[in-house]
Amino acid sequence: MKNPQPKEWRSEDWSQHKIADYKPYNFVDGEGVRCSLYVSGCLFQCEGCYNKIIQNFNYGTYYTQELEDQIIQDLGASYCQGLTLLGGEPFLNTPVLLRLCKRVRETYGDTKDIWSWSGYTWEELQQETEDKLALLEYVDVLVDGRFILAKCDLTLRFRGSSNQRIIDVKESKKQNKVVLYYQDDEISTMGTEE
Repeated sequence: MKNPQPKEWRSEDWSQHKIADYKPYNFVDGEGVRCSLYVSGCLFQCEGCYNKIIQNFNYGTYYTQELEDQIIQDLGASYCQGLTLLGGEPFLNTPVLLRLCKRVRETYGDTKDIWSWSGYTWEELQQETEDKLALLEYVDVLVDGRFILAKCDLTLRFRGSSNQRIIDVKESKKQNKVVLYYQDDEISTMGTEE
């Protein structure tokens, strides 16, 4: 696993504007029914990464206007809760994702939420480049931190290892500290109330 210095990895140096996959209407990449965009390329190289093939920035196909139009159309379904950004590393693919997230907000306002997974921690992102901070402005929920194989826990929802956090981005900015979207004990009881 690699640990960058602040502003060491820049999207303009790494992103090839490529997409590994797009999955409309899935149930695993965050709450509710979601449209998930998997970007290509990641420098963290976590041991045990489940998407190792898409660590390569040249993997997949180029992001196109047609794909963007399809994502915007798919998000319009009344049962679709929002967009999920993963990969690869979303924050090393800001040229593609800033454009998409801006359009999501222009089209749907805050009626569709945006989740993102990142190998960066919240604290690291606060020290990062302007484009990464701009992308974070669009995100509602951030699952942060590198996957650590020694801390792998398959019982965790939306995370692979116990060091990763599910962060409420807007509340965290408001309170100027990390505010979790929900605690693990809340997750285990979700949907069990009568």
